[in-house]
Amino acid sequence: MTGYISSYISALNLTRITNFLKNEGSYYFSLVSGKPRVSGLPWSISIEPTTSCNLRCPECPSGLRQFTRPTGNLSLETFIQFLDPLSKHLIYLTLYFQGEPTLNREFIEMVKYARTKRIFVATSTNGHFLDDDNARQLVESGLDRLIISLDGLDQETYEKYRVGGNITKVLSGIQNIIRWKEELHSRKPFVELQFLVLKTNEHQLTGLKAFSREMNVDKLTLKSAQLYHPESSQFLTNLEEKSRYKPDETGKPVIKGKLPNRCHRLWHAAVITWDGKVLPCCFDKDASHAMGDLNEYSFSEIWQQPPYKDFRRNIFSCRKTIEICRNCNEGL
Repeated sequence: MTGYISSYISALNLTRITNFLKNEGSYYFSLVSGKPRVSGLPWSISIEPTTSCNLRCPECPSGLRQFTRPTGNLSLETFIQFLDPLSKHLIYLTLYFQGEPTLNREFIEMVKYARTKRIFVATSTNGHFLDDDNARQLVESGLDRLIISLDGLDQETYEKYRVGGNITKVLSGIQNIIRWKEELHSRKPFVELQFLVLKTNEHQLTGLKAFSREMNVDKLTLKSAQLYHPESSQFLTNLEEKSRYKPDETGKPVIKGKLPNRCHRLWHAAVITWDGKVLPCCFDKDASHAMGDLNEYSFSEIWQQPPYKDFRRNIFSCRKTIEICRNCNEGL
């Protein structure tokens, strides 16, 4: 954890701290006044390296091959064009949205470039491509945070959701990362094991903490499942405290609690797809609420244009009318 904190601190400077304070201040001012106003630029951005994935997970548009938007890969040149105008104010970069980021052959170079800007860089992977060489390159790249999804402790359980997956490859990949960290005397990346709690794997929660200690990862995170098709419930855990949903009067799963008319993400974060669409958040998987296109406008222009302003106003007036928000637990 010490390395994680020091990496975060190293991404700070006067310009970024000033932007952070302006941005956060404008959000809380908006909450008090009831009138959405935004100052500064987002200090956290997600950029999508690819929409491709080797798995066929049944609650993921990438796994289902059901995107309604264009699919493809981000080039290093385009990545630099997207990142450079934001780098002065950016603290946290997530190189991931949909797809498996390590399938992009220029992914490592993207990490390296972002680190030259002293930005904290994180990614999330299914762990199938962390062979010895890739693991070493990833550690050497300066990546700050590595989230590895592991939704089962044996092949039979794992492949029920991670369709087409090979748990042996994933476990070997984790070991490769840990070993290269030790050999290169690197405190980075901070390795986080993420376990999506499902009906198919909830029986393995008891031994999960011991397993993560055995794997020598830095953190274990239990994540509640998000349904891509809200009417589907076949994978929802029976453990009520581990689910973000509850059945409505018809039996359809709905988000627990009442959605508040606010959303912090609309101030401090944004998502950029591989082809330059700017999205309000990571719940907009099909880019149905694109705020603008970086091939036509700068991010600063898009951030203050009518689509973003209207979206923030709608969030403040009646968030539940926005489809992607009805499947989101932000603020609950």
